[in-house]
Amino acid sequence: MLKLTNITKEYEAGDSSVTALKGVSIEFRAHEFVSILGPSGCGKTTMLNIIGGLDRYTDGDLAIAGRSTKDFSDRDWDSYRNHSVGFVFQSYNLIPHQTVLANVELALTLSGVSKAERRRRAEDALKQVGLGDQLNKRPNQLSGGQMQRVAIARALVNDPEILLADEPTGALDSATSVQIMEILKGISRDRLIIMVTHNPELAQQYSTRIVRLLDGEIQSDSAPFEGGAETPAAAESHRKTAKTSMSFATALSLSLNNLMTKKGRTLLTSFAGSIGIIGIALILSLSAGVQAYIDRVEEDTLSSYPIQLTKATVDYSSMMMSLMELGESREEHALDRIYSNTIMAEMLNSMISEVKTNNLSAFKTYLEKHPDVKSLVSDVKYSYSTTMNIYASDTAEKIVQVNPSTVFDNAGMANMSEMAGQTSGSMAQMSPMNSRGMDVWTELMDNPALLEKQYEVVAGRMPEHYSEVVLIVNQNNEVSDYTLYALGLKDQEEVAESLQKIMRGEKIRDEVVSYSYEDILNLSFRLMLNTDYYEKTASGWADRRGDETFMKARLAEAEEIRVVGILRPADGSNMGQVSGSVGYLPSLMMHLIDEVNESEIVQAQKANPDVDVFTGITFAAPEKVEVTMESLQAYIASLPAEEGAQYTASIRQMKAGGMSDEQILAMFASAMEPESTDATYEGNLSLLGVSDPEDPAMILIYPRDFEAKETLSNMIDEYNAAAAEEDQLQYTDYIGLLLSSVTTVINAISYILIAFVAISLVVSSIMIGIITYISVLERTKEIGILRSIGASKRDISRVFNAETISVGFVAGAIGIIVTVILDIIASIILEVITDIPGLASLPVVGAAALVLISMLLTYIAGLIPARVAAGKDPVVALRTE
Repeated sequence: MLKLTNITKEYEAGDSSVTALKGVSIEFRAHEFVSILGPSGCGKTTMLNIIGGLDRYTDGDLAIAGRSTKDFSDRDWDSYRNHSVGFVFQSYNLIPHQTVLANVELALTLSGVSKAERRRRAEDALKQVGLGDQLNKRPNQLSGGQMQRVAIARALVNDPEILLADEPTGALDSATSVQIMEILKGISRDRLIIMVTHNPELAQQYSTRIVRLLDGEIQSDSAPFEGGAETPAAAESHRKTAKTSMSFATALSLSLNNLMTKKGRTLLTSFAGSIGIIGIALILSLSAGVQAYIDRVEEDTLSSYPIQLTKATVDYSSMMMSLMELGESREEHALDRIYSNTIMAEMLNSMISEVKTNNLSAFKTYLEKHPDVKSLVSDVKYSYSTTMNIYASDTAEKIVQVNPSTVFDNAGMANMSEMAGQTSGSMAQMSPMNSRGMDVWTELMDNPALLEKQYEVVAGRMPEHYSEVVLIVNQNNEVSDYTLYALGLKDQEEVAESLQKIMRGEKIRDEVVSYSYEDILNLSFRLMLNTDYYEKTASGWADRRGDETFMKARLAEAEEIRVVGILRPADGSNMGQVSGSVGYLPSLMMHLIDEVNESEIVQAQKANPDVDVFTGITFAAPEKVEVTMESLQAYIASLPAEEGAQYTASIRQMKAGGMSDEQILAMFASAMEPESTDATYEGNLSLLGVSDPEDPAMILIYPRDFEAKETLSNMIDEYNAAAAEEDQLQYTDYIGLLLSSVTTVINAISYILIAFVAISLVVSSIMIGIITYISVLERTKEIGILRSIGASKRDISRVFNAETISVGFVAGAIGIIVTVILDIIASIILEVITDIPGLASLPVVGAAALVLISMLLTYIAGLIPARVAAGKDPVVALRTE
């Protein structure tokens, strides 16, 4: 069974060494009760520890079932202790924070036995030693004899071939000692028991073999055994012993039970570790809350300030960069005179060079064919240069043009409209005075779902037909007085009168008026085409918009536009989608374009592109035709006879007067040129409001969110990279630059604050590492116990890693709970201050991540203490109290 051959054990003690065993050779039978006697310090316990695999011999060999242990690895020794050896110690060596049943089960856990089987075998072992009714007690609730019985049950539960008992009765009274010895004697019938004792009487009474040691050498052996060979099958069973391994669940259970015995310290440690988590979580809460608010603002802002591309645009960013580079480049010259620089010329050149013409027709086709656009945008709006002329239906007193607005024109402030009209590009969308003046009519987004999200219907309904519009009020059911003037609800002449009073230094007071919903829903307007202003005459087409009778007649026949609903911004919508106060469907503009393109005057102009449809005169020829005497004669021949005769007589007189042919031709050149006009074909079509639906004047892209906006911007860049130079697009995204800068600043501040708070996390992690090391010192004996029943070094590390991870989890959980409570308080306070709800809101993903970070940091902090624990000598650890 066991054979020791010339076993020597030396201990290093400073510069010298102490020999505990001196060439011990002994062989044990498979079934016998061996007692080892001898004075203290003779090497009894050292020999027992070497047999049990807790200590290593310096020289010689230990053979187990015929197999030498010289080449045993740490895992082989761990497996040997777990499956083949059971230990019974004088001081019981039970884990105090585990129950009796859990102490006995522990060895089976390392063997990988299932939970049900583990419990059954542990209960049977405890019943075998008479403790079947003490399963759930803890060691400190038992007597000394009972604790030793638990130790015996733990040693037997794995059914080992060898039981090693080190002074099993040393701490017991005589009666209890006899009980323990009876149990051991009964066990020795089917296994090898080796007991170290100082009591020769008990050894004589119960042992079948007594070995006496003195100064590390065997002095006598009452029943020596030589030449016994184990069967090959038995030897093979030892070779195939399964490796031991402690599951993380077991390690976690041991750690949690230990932590529960020190609840106060565990909570204080966890709270200290949670301070950094609380700080970071609060920063994340505020950052996430503010970012969520920005996202909401961005979503609504994107509805009002979309990505805008116009046919003619100025790249202000490039222009400013060019000017900055110009300012930085200085020509070196002597400082003896005053020199001029070329900033003005370069600035003018830069301004001209940065004006780009965009091919929106090609880009419109690209947008409509791209498969990803629909998922990225709320809507794509195409604007055209066709003017939408809207008039009040009631013309009894006078004609009131509603759109484009004439409020300032009628007040003698035409320059205000001109200033408004000159506002272009993206800035026009940012100003209440857009590119067509201070108009109150604007196109609604072609996205009913988004409109319903942003607006609630106060009265009436949403528009469904191109001839239906809605009035949009603010959250207080108000519209500006300018809107009332523009819509003809108030007399526009009052503006001129008010202006005169202001000029005279008088104060004006305008009373607040109100209208019922029915008053607004009864409003109707008339749609006039640009082509409706013209009447066909004998020589062409005449502009009759100054003829009141004509205009009233045309307005009476014009299409009616009716107000069918009143909308108000919904709660939580920070900014309306439209900048005007009357919204119409995109289908109205398409209808207008179709009607203009199909009108008689437009068809006439397109049928004869060389002749001005208004005057009947040919458009100016691009080049002058050379006049010769032959062409002059041909021209005279084409004239009526009487007129031709007059021309012929004039030529004769000129020749008689001595004029040359060149002089005569110069006199008649202007007469021979056909009559023409300064107008152009394209100019006439523009004047009539002709637009190509496939070639918009402006494209407005409404992204779903800012991420989609970034994707769309990248798509435009990709489009430019693939397009010819003349088809590349140029635009400046002012709102994007502004809001992305705000987000960048918020993120930067958050990162800086997190970096500062993270210092506390590092400090708390170091503290947890120190406390874990203290725990290692406190649990040194437990480490020895675990190693004695077969736990590997890795298992020991796993126990303490589980402890630090548990502390990290508790710290993270405390941090999150405290943060949630503080978030509620902070949100209430911030809402009172800023009127913005939910500014402190910790995201779930962030909370989970912080808990994981806390666990990771504590795990890292505990790696060194865990390694220290794993490296402890089990023999030394078992001696530690």
